[in-house]
Amino acid sequence: MKILAVNPGSTSTKIAVYEDKTPRLVRTIRHSVDELAVYPQVIDQFEFRKNLVLDELKADGIPFEFDAIIGRGGLFKPVPGGVYEVNDAMLADSVHAMRSHACNLGCLIASELAALLPGCRAFIADPGVVDELDEVARITGSPLMPRITIWHALNQRAIARRYAAEHGSRYEDLNLIICHLGGGISVGTHRYGRCIDVNNALDGEGPFSPERAGTLPAGNLIDLCYSGRMSMDELKKRISGRAGLVAHLGTTDVQAIIGRIEEGDTHAELVLNAMIYQIAKSVGAAAVVLYGKVDAILLTGGIAHNDYVVSRLKERVSFLAPVFVYPGEDELEALAMNALGVLRGELEVQEYK
Repeated sequence: MKILAVNPGSTSTKIAVYEDKTPRLVRTIRHSVDELAVYPQVIDQFEFRKNLVLDELKADGIPFEFDAIIGRGGLFKPVPGGVYEVNDAMLADSVHAMRSHACNLGCLIASELAALLPGCRAFIADPGVVDELDEVARITGSPLMPRITIWHALNQRAIARRYAAEHGSRYEDLNLIICHLGGGISVGTHRYGRCIDVNNALDGEGPFSPERAGTLPAGNLIDLCYSGRMSMDELKKRISGRAGLVAHLGTTDVQAIIGRIEEGDTHAELVLNAMIYQIAKSVGAAAVVLYGKVDAILLTGGIAHNDYVVSRLKERVSFLAPVFVYPGEDELEALAMNALGVLRGELEVQEYK
């Protein structure tokens, strides 16, 4: 089976070509700020990014012959986890998604390219809006603001299955706490194949991260909103984009921050340790959700490459369960394997409604 996976991100478009489980091409196409600045809205980048995918395949001599094309899922309405065939309802909701992000282009690109090939199917898998919360986890102190989930569902679920396979088990038989440590940080509580609790890692919940604010004092936030100091767009960027480490220290580069710490920057040390502290608190809360019955804690994402962060997290949480580290993201592989599972009849394809 020949599969093309497409993962549009904020500043890159990642693609991979698989023949069954074997990667034949893995590429990251970087986009400069100037390249993207000409497009007023993210959705306007569609033709630009689609054509870049086609150009990259041509440049690498990859025949445009695929059984399936699978894109990263967008920030449309909440859905259960799994693989979805792209349909008109999904395409419409992606164009008018509740939040603007390049991931909304994934199903659009997959659909457009698949339509060029007879018999080729278009899919997405485990979009960031996967919602499998227990009902008790939705309730907040205000009925006006129930909790919603925006998280790294694709990578977390792929890592969960990888851990299960390595330990002779099934994701559906395990209790796991999974921390995706990247530009945003999500801490998911996985019970028997469902993520029953997870923070909104995009715009205001959980630990702060390199570029996101996490949970903030509500009263102070309201005061800031009415202070007249910032516009609505500026305030939103103080939640996601210009928040977290970059707001405190002027950079999202954790390794650079560690370099400053090694040179004696005590403020940088305090801020980075505060982020680690908040991640650990979230892990502890997840353990409570599982009544303390935790099979493993899994650390993944780009920051999981960093021993400074990983070692300090382990010091705080390893008493709860064994900690395993899966650095980086396997999102392209996860997309391809989800598509392959459907093509082989091993996974059930779901309908987006």
